[in-house]
Amino acid sequence: MAGGRLVVAKFGGSALGPDGLSIPAIVRRVAELKRDAKVACVFSAPLTADGEAGSPRSITDIMLGLGARAESGRDADMAGIRAAYERIAGTVAPDRRDECRRTVAACLERAASALRAAGEKREFADEVRSVALAFSGELLISQVMNHVLGGLGMRSAHVPFESWPIITDSNIESANFLAAESARRLGPLEELLARNDVVTMGGFIGRTAGGAATTYERGGSDRTAADLGILLHKKYDARIDLEKDSSVVSADPKVVSEGLSDVPSLSYNEARLAGMFGMKIIDPVAIKEILENGVDIPVAVTDMNRPARATVVQRAPPDAGGHPVKIVTGKGNCAIFRAEADAAARLLVSLKKDKRYGEFVTLSPFTRDGAEFTRLLFLDADYVRRNEKYFLGFDSLATTTYGRGVVTLIGDRMWRARHVAARSSAKLGQEGINILNMDAQEETSRIIIIMEDSGDAVPRAVRAIHDERAGMGGGDGPPPRL
Repeated sequence: MAGGRLVVAKFGGSALGPDGLSIPAIVRRVAELKRDAKVACVFSAPLTADGEAGSPRSITDIMLGLGARAESGRDADMAGIRAAYERIAGTVAPDRRDECRRTVAACLERAASALRAAGEKREFADEVRSVALAFSGELLISQVMNHVLGGLGMRSAHVPFESWPIITDSNIESANFLAAESARRLGPLEELLARNDVVTMGGFIGRTAGGAATTYERGGSDRTAADLGILLHKKYDARIDLEKDSSVVSADPKVVSEGLSDVPSLSYNEARLAGMFGMKIIDPVAIKEILENGVDIPVAVTDMNRPARATVVQRAPPDAGGHPVKIVTGKGNCAIFRAEADAAARLLVSLKKDKRYGEFVTLSPFTRDGAEFTRLLFLDADYVRRNEKYFLGFDSLATTTYGRGVVTLIGDRMWRARHVAARSSAKLGQEGINILNMDAQEETSRIIIIMEDSGDAVPRAVRAIHDERAGMGGGDGPPPRL
């Protein structure tokens, strides 16, 4: 292509490490990537060692806490954040360190000004919140990393907020990407890429057409990387690389410690389902935006310290065999909403068009007293609680059940394995876990098992089914539908 190769590399807070501990590893990785491609680096807010135990916390979380203090009229001292960036600035080459510190001071003053505004208004919301988060987190760390890379001799530049390429709607705290408007404003970024080997920018942050700062939902840096891929894929031979501390394995290593297997490839569908149901692979909304914009771009989930270990996510990955049940994952804090089918259909249209919300799945319907009902499984019960009036506006007699957990088996080719659903349910019965509902449909590439979200029921169920997974790979299964 005219622009050559491009890697959109996203580095999360854990990749940066507390107080920039892992920045040398990021430098090595960027140097490797830029050997045969331009590199657009997207950064999440960094972590800092915080608290008496020194446990790492995201600067975003710290700033949200300071915002809550400010709106209640209490002191919101940013000394801890300033100290964290002073330590991070220590990784910059001496000849650029003073310039970096001036950058840090200017950005943190903008964040502090937003906190003062929150104290005056007694409200930490909308653009005040977005500015505070952006200039203490993603926008700032992207400029610091530009100083780090430039100080090591790389031809690097950062994307200034004044020419930000990610244009969103005015839903300030949970913004939606506007691809057409963003494409019209892409010139400054293309010029930076033409003049430099590496550009750095913050994830999670957007900008309205009028210039107001916006934010995505948490995890939004994946979306920023996807959005850049959407915008640049026609000019460049582009790919997205999510740099993490591991490639994808068959269950969350924090839940399952033994018998994990690598997952070398996933379809967009499999990755989106896994993200929705609890695996921190890629923000499912990022996949949704790629699909909505008709783009086919490979996404690699790469072990930053061992780059040869990577999981490639594609629209239609090659059938390379492997286990048909690729991932077993679980999620608590879910809710089931039941409404008459006609009312639920109107709700679904509104969720898609008005809310642009998709973190739910439609379960099998049921009929009662001659009326057909739809059941929706929402994967964030807090969202339902916050919007109960909105939901009941479509059916005042609808019911919601909270306190539900879900375990999901994911694999586009699970139909090839015999007795997956039967073995899973039997295994949970042996473990004394009560199944409240089981939804298994060939067309959806997943099996959903719903239970009470109490105690350790969900992680225990994940471990039990993952242990059983080893015996699920045999048999060719029924022939595919024609």
